[in-house]
Amino acid sequence: MGKYEALGNFLSKHKATHIRMSFADIERVIGGKLPASQRYPAWWSNNPSNNPMTRVWLDAGFQTEQVDTAGRKLVFRRAITPSSGGDAGPRGQHPLFGCMRGTITIEANTDLAAPADPEWAAIAFGRPRGQD
Repeated sequence: MGKYEALGNFLSKHKATHIRMSFADIERVIGGKLPASQRYPAWWSNNPSNNPMTRVWLDAGFQTEQVDTAGRKLVFRRAITPSSGGDAGPRGQHPLFGCMRGTITIEANTDLAAPADPEWAAIAFGRPRGQD
């Protein structure tokens, strides 16, 4: 059993969508002290490669929000996924994210930064029309 696994079990048992906890509450749940890095907001980010505890709350279906490192408190919010009846997909993305992948082909040597309309370019760059 990992150091933070008790937190994952604790969160998994709750049906609430929001769980407000102090850092002291978390320490009671895990049966030990949080590391010194807990004083930095980045430690509480929802990046799965951030730290071992992050993976535990993400795997339990929660994300952190309203992190107050000075006040030593935060909120765990249940992540919305298609399986939980929400409308967000993996990693909180909208289910239509990527739905158009592979439907557009860009010709070789196409300058994607070039204006599509020469008249617009003339107006945007303050040149008389026809002198692109």
